[in-house]
Amino acid sequence: MSTTTIRIEDDLKARVAAAAERAGKTAHAFIVEAIAQTVEQAEIEEEHHRVADERWAKVLSTGKTVPWDDAKAYLEARLKGERPRKPVARRLGQ
Repeated sequence: MSTTTIRIEDDLKARVAAAAERAGKTAHAFIVEAIAQTVEQAEIEEEHHRVADERWAKVLSTGKTVPWDDAKAYLEARLKGERPRKPVARRLGQ
């Protein structure tokens, strides 16, 4: 395990200490957990962007997509426990 030094304003340091105490943790544990959560969120967002970019590239290459109204109706039916047919992709603008 390596050591990293950070410089934070006194006010933020006091807030971290207070929040850590309320959470029943040391300030160190609180900071490490906050960093881990932030990194995990950044990785999740990066993956979402990657998937979105792939899907957008597919739309651009095929010219096909599922209209929002069709997708929404499908999802709403699924939420109600129904087993609707998956919507069919169509050329953009049709």
